[in-house]
Amino acid sequence: MQKDISTTAPSTTSGRIRHRKRSNEVIPEVGKANGTQLLVNDKSKYKSMLIRAYSSVWMIGGFVLIIYMGHLYITAMVVVIQIFMARELFNLLRRAHEDRQLPGFRLLNWHFFFTAMLFVYGRILSQRLVNTVTSDMVLYRLVSGLIKYHTVICYSLYISGFMWFILTLKKKMYKYQFGQYAWTHMILIVVFGQSSFTVASIFEGIFWFLLPATLIVINDIAAYFFGFFFGRTPLIKLSPKKTWEGFIGASVTTIISAFMLANIMGRSQWLTCPRKDLSTGWLHCDPGPLFKPESYPLPGWIPHWFAWKEISILPVQWHALCLGLFASIIAPFGGFFASGFKRAFKIKDFGDSIPGHGGITDRMDCQMVMAVFAYIYHQSFVVPESLSVEMILDQILINLTFDEQQALYWRLGEILQQGILGKS
Repeated sequence: MQKDISTTAPSTTSGRIRHRKRSNEVIPEVGKANGTQLLVNDKSKYKSMLIRAYSSVWMIGGFVLIIYMGHLYITAMVVVIQIFMARELFNLLRRAHEDRQLPGFRLLNWHFFFTAMLFVYGRILSQRLVNTVTSDMVLYRLVSGLIKYHTVICYSLYISGFMWFILTLKKKMYKYQFGQYAWTHMILIVVFGQSSFTVASIFEGIFWFLLPATLIVINDIAAYFFGFFFGRTPLIKLSPKKTWEGFIGASVTTIISAFMLANIMGRSQWLTCPRKDLSTGWLHCDPGPLFKPESYPLPGWIPHWFAWKEISILPVQWHALCLGLFASIIAPFGGFFASGFKRAFKIKDFGDSIPGHGGITDRMDCQMVMAVFAYIYHQSFVVPESLSVEMILDQILINLTFDEQQALYWRLGEILQQGILGKS
């Protein structure tokens, strides 16, 4: 009898171990055929489409209103989106039992998040803040001092959070706490770091934020409808409802839309003028050569009865084609990454804040990839390489104190006066 018990116990234990190992894997849905996962075969697709369309109308309406209100409001919208995304991702690995044993530990995640926000936005908006308070000498000196020690302040906040983390380490909770620490920094790098490029693009001109973001929305909507009505061929296993028909149809639609929308948006000074300060007033500027129309004669084989003999194209439309190509071919891989991520954690959506769409993170996966590309493309191929008077003045205002600026003013005056006397 003892021999029987001793021989069965290890087998039971090993069976439990094998079961635990299997529980970490994504279990495929064997009972479903590939075709039943496609939208074209989904019996409840019309109901889900109506819910999705209703939410989309509200989101697009609110987005248009914020665009009309201007740069600061768009930036505030981006910040709110980042906070909601961080909240969804922080909750993804949260365990109620462990959190109850670590009071205040959840607050540490937000400490790192807002420290990163202060660092990134301080770097992006510092010069525009200086330009806003230049007329008030007291505020100007205060802001200049804060900007000068901005990196020190952010580092002090980060290192205090690091010490806070070390001092709160608790026995038997090390693995969970270090996992949360690594997860928080992953969110800051992958999510916050990428989406912050959006704000940098906004102040270069709303055009460079609005066009890429709109192209992602168009690509997403077109892929949904082409897959909804024509989707038959699965595209990628990570996202079973994505089809080749939807991908190709959305790509063509996005590229055409990019070329047309650039012509429409590029004619508005509100969208094309860069914002040099943090004010909310209306903008007037020289649009620059990219936004000045050029006429191209139509080829001779066009019929004589055709009304137009030439077409007007903005040079920025050729850049828009590059943005359209990226939005339709490369940016969707951000969505594939999110799909694989959700499968790894066995969840359908990151949240439920948007009916029919899931969470904020579900809507922003491709936008983050696009935001980085749009900023890098603008800085590499659109912004002129040569130094301008405004760029030099920006560096003077940021890096020199008021006394140093006065000394530079007098010194520059002496140099110019000597140059004038030398010519005479």
